[in-house]
Amino acid sequence: MSVYPETFGALKRSAFGAPDRRQLSVKDELRGNLLTRLASRKPIFNGVVGYEETVMPQIVNALLSRHNFILLGLRGQAKSRILRALTTLLDPSLPIIAGSEVNDNPFAPISKYGKSLLKEAGDDTPIAWLDPDMRYVEKLATPDVTVADIIGDLDPIKAARGGHILGDELTMHYGMLPRSNRGIFALNELPDLAGKVQVSLFNIMQEGDVQIKGYPVRLPLDVMLCFTANPEDYTARGKIITPLKDRIGSEVMTHYPESVELGMAITNQEAWTARGAGKVRVPDFIAEVIERVAFEARTDKRIDKRSGVSQRLPITVLENVVSNAERRAIQTGERDIVPRIADIYAALPAITGKIELEYEGELVGGHTIAKELIRRAADATYQDRAGGINTDEIIMWFDVGGALQVTDDVPVDAVVEGFGSVPGLMQVVNTAGLAPMDDLPVVAAGCELVLESLVARKKIARSDAGQYGRAVEEKRRRPYQD
Repeated sequence: MSVYPETFGALKRSAFGAPDRRQLSVKDELRGNLLTRLASRKPIFNGVVGYEETVMPQIVNALLSRHNFILLGLRGQAKSRILRALTTLLDPSLPIIAGSEVNDNPFAPISKYGKSLLKEAGDDTPIAWLDPDMRYVEKLATPDVTVADIIGDLDPIKAARGGHILGDELTMHYGMLPRSNRGIFALNELPDLAGKVQVSLFNIMQEGDVQIKGYPVRLPLDVMLCFTANPEDYTARGKIITPLKDRIGSEVMTHYPESVELGMAITNQEAWTARGAGKVRVPDFIAEVIERVAFEARTDKRIDKRSGVSQRLPITVLENVVSNAERRAIQTGERDIVPRIADIYAALPAITGKIELEYEGELVGGHTIAKELIRRAADATYQDRAGGINTDEIIMWFDVGGALQVTDDVPVDAVVEGFGSVPGLMQVVNTAGLAPMDDLPVVAAGCELVLESLVARKKIARSDAGQYGRAVEEKRRRPYQD
């Protein structure tokens, strides 16, 4: 037997039919549940990291003010995730008139269907229940979206099958906005929406109703409207028309992680690194190098800052890095999956597809820039951890003709043995505290970090095949580009 009332009469007699809940608006519902969550000092939205002191207070203020709001920010800044998390502030269940396309409130129906059924059946009117996910409607705005898609249209087929005249309200096909009544309607990439479709949102935002196809019916919708937009889209593909922007209560700016540590926390949370083939251990300095690749890209003049460098870049890079290490472990018969710097180079496809280049960058090429980003990220990570340690002995060994080939097809003990032939390298790894000397996979990763830092500073050279050797004099004298 259902724990929820199944008829209107039973609903009136239950706690759900209390006078203070009969016509509670969705914005008041969100506000009330948010106040409860704030009082309990629980996180507002689980899984949203790095916005605790910046974005979240502004969203809280918008919700407490019962505002429709827009999240404005570059790609990969968790805008859609935040909107989808709003459902956690909705009640667990909501009663509607069963069969209603616009989620009619049994105590105040707005559609002809709901009013007629309630009048005919009275207390026997069947009641259906919606969970929070069913009350969230999301639409990606594209130039081909029409007013009929969002608001609705008259349906001749519906009229013919039901024997109604076209002027009958029962012939209407409701769009996505009316179907989100008593819930949340999220519209992503708002500037891509045609101007005439943006105009159709005016009434719902100001007066709280919509009109369909000029037919004299007004639907007083109860809906929370929220939008996302990329600032560049205002000029690149379209714009938010001024009257609509004026009707949006709050404009909240999102941003990328403000520190490498925050970025690493987000990447670690989102990346899929748990593999069944063996035990995955990502050294913290490897995770830092991966995160710094994104930070370096966001400051590189050859990369389009207006487009942004998505947080998806380090997430997908980490996944590719783990996959390459997994493949190597399978080939060498090793149990541990421990990524190294060479695995980050193997993840170039996850970098080049996520950076938009300026003209100067196009001349250099995406792959070349991606390799530079990895080297700069490795150097920044090394300098942060062991910048003051003397590496002259290592450089001198390469200067007098020493060379070292690092490949994927040899066991880790052989790799560490090769690194051990470079004077002073193991001592630097040990002094810097990069790895315990008995943990060979992490030692190998630490050795590569030291060498990659020297490559970045043009002290030694590295070929695309993974061979470290003596730096070319001209390159050594020319600093790498910032």
